[in-house]
Amino acid sequence: MAKVEIYTKFGCPYCYRAKRLLDGKGAAYEEYDITLGGPQRTEMLQRSNGRTTVPQIFIDGQHIGGSDDLAALDARGGLDPLLQAA
Repeated sequence: MAKVEIYTKFGCPYCYRAKRLLDGKGAAYEEYDITLGGPQRTEMLQRSNGRTTVPQIFIDGQHIGGSDDLAALDARGGLDPLLQAA
């Protein structure tokens, strides 16, 4: 299974929606809570080319984007192959 990383904030409905989609796929993911900022927020900004919104999702180091991007990738049939890779 692919390595999935997701940067989130407490109470974020888009984060919840993205995690629910990943959970539905049976994908394990590493979640980084950046509610209070800190070094992981800086890391997210660098990895996502300055995108400040959450969630920011990465699959095997590839930046997927946010919740809408993840849902669109799934709708195109592109999410399952990425999750099964590796």
